[in-house]
Amino acid sequence: MNDDLMPVLIGVGQVTEKEPDLNSASSPLDLMESATCLAAEDAGITRLQLGQLGVIVVVRSFREPTRNSPEALADRLGAANAAQWLTPDGGYAPQHLVNRYCEAIAQGETDFVLLTGAEAMATGRKIVKSGGKPAWQVPSTTDPVYLYPDREMWNKHERAHGIWQASHVYPLFENALRRHYGRSIEEHQKILGELFAPFTEVAAESPHAWYPIKRSAEEISTATPQNRYVGWPYTKYMNAMNQINQSASVLLTSAGKARSLGVDESKWIYLHGCADTSEIWYMSDRVNYYRSLALRVLGERVTAMAGISMNEIDFLDLYSCFPSAIQIARDEFGIATDDPRKLTVTGGLPFHGGAGNNYVMNSIVTMVEKLRQHPGKSGMVTANGGYLGQHAAGIYSTRPIEGRWQREDPAAYQKQIDSQTHPIITETPQGVGTIETYTVIFGRNNTPEKGLVICRLGDGSNPDALRFFANTPPDADLLESMTRRDFIGAQGNVVQNDGINVFSPSGL
Repeated sequence: MNDDLMPVLIGVGQVTEKEPDLNSASSPLDLMESATCLAAEDAGITRLQLGQLGVIVVVRSFREPTRNSPEALADRLGAANAAQWLTPDGGYAPQHLVNRYCEAIAQGETDFVLLTGAEAMATGRKIVKSGGKPAWQVPSTTDPVYLYPDREMWNKHERAHGIWQASHVYPLFENALRRHYGRSIEEHQKILGELFAPFTEVAAESPHAWYPIKRSAEEISTATPQNRYVGWPYTKYMNAMNQINQSASVLLTSAGKARSLGVDESKWIYLHGCADTSEIWYMSDRVNYYRSLALRVLGERVTAMAGISMNEIDFLDLYSCFPSAIQIARDEFGIATDDPRKLTVTGGLPFHGGAGNNYVMNSIVTMVEKLRQHPGKSGMVTANGGYLGQHAAGIYSTRPIEGRWQREDPAAYQKQIDSQTHPIITETPQGVGTIETYTVIFGRNNTPEKGLVICRLGDGSNPDALRFFANTPPDADLLESMTRRDFIGAQGNVVQNDGINVFSPSGL
């Protein structure tokens, strides 16, 4: 018999709404309601029983559809007495919420929790293109309460230099990784296609995927008019796609509450291990751009709690917004490049569809469904927010947990990450500099428009040299050259122009 305070996942649901008629298209609130009703149906409970919810947490949409979406959803579900929370932006939220509320349930703070979120950006965009405006507002007299503080992912200096959009930032990690691996540009591009081709195979088999199309490695890695470069070396097919209509919901309870609701124990999924970490926050301050101590510690702590090695986990869903996020996580977790396990159960953010901050809720839902089909096996889901900035992981199984559910305080292992020595940034560099990593931003016509560089002052021989951010001159020949040959390690001169650092590589 389980401890009554043992946290369990009892019901999951997800919705993908493609090509809806604009007259009947669902709002994000509609999608959340639908996914939640599916989760209740999955658990074998009635909609009326949702009125017993003690906590409702809504993962923030990229464009919040109404003033107070947690309140609006609670009213629809007949659960107005539930504590209502909204999360700030950050793709790590869904797994972090499972970790957080499993702990709260185990400590007796609550016993019935709904975690949900939705995006309807495809519908919203279609409405705007037709000359309309989404009529998604629900009257409210109060603003939502955030579960934890919001934080900008970039500082002013980074934003001024164009290093703030995810599609422009993650390529900086990618080129640093390529150099770290010792690969040529051509070899690495081929490997990126090979990394993502299996993701498309998973998406092609999923009824919930936005792009259920199997693609070859060459198709993914080759720039074409349909698959242009965005932030080089990433083609469009390597980018998270958020123009979708998707929602996912998870119901958590204590074992005692699950029994009182009448949920069959065959539905129960246990969180055997969990961990949460944060990297040194700003891109300016990272130790380097090809490793992550936060991810390494995450992998160590989640497996230690579960009492299982990384190689023993049966199913994986690594956060997959861009290839660099997958590769760095894989490296830090010690997963071999030729490991036969697939790295996704959904198809990933580029192919399943990246439902904004809530994508990992779809991962959790899919993992729960997969584990029920394979009783006794285990699955790990990871989540990432910011620019490899915030991380959460969970290891799930149908196997009951022996004894009391208890996790390690993340603050205990976060100290190791926070104590890292990292380069110092200067906002006003002058003189000679050496490129540490870079990317080239492309326009919609597939031509290069802007070079973003992260450099160190000096000739590259001093590991303690000051770091600086800069743009290159908008010279078409230079930008084209930066995509044909490796510019990491290239030297040049930096000057300021109206508050922007401009770095001109030498000898070109």
